[in-house]
Amino acid sequence: MAGGYIPQADSEFDTFQINFADYVNANMAGLGLGLGELDALNAARTAWEASYPAHVTAQAAAQAARQTKQTDRETYETEIRNLVNILQASPDVDDTERQAMGITVRDTTRTPVAAPTSRPVLQSDTSQRLRVGVSFVDELTPTSRAKPDGVMGCEIYMKIGDPAPTDLDDMVFVTLDTRTPHTIDFDGADANKPVHFIGRWVSTRSEPGPISETVSATVVG
Repeated sequence: MAGGYIPQADSEFDTFQINFADYVNANMAGLGLGLGELDALNAARTAWEASYPAHVTAQAAAQAARQTKQTDRETYETEIRNLVNILQASPDVDDTERQAMGITVRDTTRTPVAAPTSRPVLQSDTSQRLRVGVSFVDELTPTSRAKPDGVMGCEIYMKIGDPAPTDLDDMVFVTLDTRTPHTIDFDGADANKPVHFIGRWVSTRSEPGPISETVSATVVG
């Protein structure tokens, strides 16, 4: 095992060993060493000085071979993709042949869109006079404005005046909005009146999901 004074990197070790071996061989008498005491050292030096350059050469060759391999693969992949594009567009190639070649077999069966199972979470904005903004996000991803997969938009229902509704029976349909928020303008006669909103997601197949919690606000006059 290498000592703390022996460098770990091969190139630094090579520089170290040359200096060390040259010095002890040139100064063995002054160091109190006999010729026989250096035989094992010099034999190990001879072996190292043959194997280390061979290793450096092999390593350089391996790196060059790897780069050549990578370049050849990139070129080959490009040619494969070019031919696959031709095959995919050809009326003479069927899915059995695509599967035999191991290339993409397109799924032509559309997965039916299910009715939404989550609910929108509504928020009201009454910062402007006679105007209420209604924003909506999904309850499963409350920090994102994105709609759930397969959802076309949010149906918004409204009731002016108390009591607050618990379902859609006492409410009027406002809109099916695909982007949040939706802005509703009110007449002056509605100023300072309570207004209540309920929403629900609607799929791209026009199937509704469960209704949201009721959100209430006051129309600012």
